[in-house]
Amino acid sequence: MTLSTANNADDRARPTTLKDVANFAGVSIATVSKALNGRDHVRAETRERVLRAAEKLHFSPNAVAQGLLAGRTGTVGLLTSDMEGRFSIPVMMGAEDAFGVGSTSAFLCDARGDAIREQHHVRALLSRRVDGLIVVGDKTNPRASLGHDLPVPVVYAYAPSEDANDISVVSDNVHAGRLAAQHLLDCGRRSIAYISGDISYSAAGDRVEGATAALNDAGLALLGGEALYGAWTEAWGRGATRSLLSRHPEIDAVLCGSDQIARGVLDALREAGRDVPGEIAVMGHDNWEQIATQSRPPLSTVDMNLEAVGRLAAQLLFAAIDGNRQPGTHQVPCRLVTRASTALAI
Repeated sequence: MTLSTANNADDRARPTTLKDVANFAGVSIATVSKALNGRDHVRAETRERVLRAAEKLHFSPNAVAQGLLAGRTGTVGLLTSDMEGRFSIPVMMGAEDAFGVGSTSAFLCDARGDAIREQHHVRALLSRRVDGLIVVGDKTNPRASLGHDLPVPVVYAYAPSEDANDISVVSDNVHAGRLAAQHLLDCGRRSIAYISGDISYSAAGDRVEGATAALNDAGLALLGGEALYGAWTEAWGRGATRSLLSRHPEIDAVLCGSDQIARGVLDALREAGRDVPGEIAVMGHDNWEQIATQSRPPLSTVDMNLEAVGRLAAQLLFAAIDGNRQPGTHQVPCRLVTRASTALAI
């Protein structure tokens, strides 16, 4: 049977349907669906006839309908606890970049750090038949798993799941610490102190671990024998620096657990009349541009590659949706960003 030509404007404006293609090709609607979606049990000559009919009729498959046929909706849930955070937003941006490549849409929900609100959002997202979930943490510490009884795959980003059987993606903070310390060693520094943030943050200890390993490889140790732990603030950076200057006048470099701490260090060194980087080099962490680029001098720092974390999280989620689940914690390497506070351009 062939499709009759439309005789009025309304018919001409109507989009071609599966039924139209079936009528034109002389087959059933089910056969057209199987042929266009590459299903088995369709003879080669029949598939060719359907494809020619679809091309002649300028048939454009409905993406939602195709997804439903494949058991998918083309949507993913993004669940965060820190919509205002400078760490979670780059992760989500990276994930959405990856979604765009595959024409996947995202539903974004903010749990505001509330476990009950988070469960509510999970139920709401599942009711929309999302194909998977990405859970973005507001801290680097491991978080509680959503469990394994959910009907869709889940990937945890920035903050890993406590469950090793889950899929998690994080920045490699041990590598970050080693990268920062090695940069200062390459600058010729040998009396290097470390001012870190809150010791309860796993990232704080991981960065110190990496820095200590790099110094040990060079036959050195942290000035004073250990890192100083405190708060993620400029005030802590200033106070810790004053203490270091009084106890270790030979200091020639300071590693910092964050850019905020580093800016406090710069302030204290300037107040003490110490030249940066002539006498003392300063290294930050995070590459928070509002701080790093506006400091005096601008801060060398470590970028956590958070958008790459988001992109990898999305890729692992797509793989899990396709049946290729890769459990465990996947680490994304950080990168060095050199500016005037260390006087070495790379």
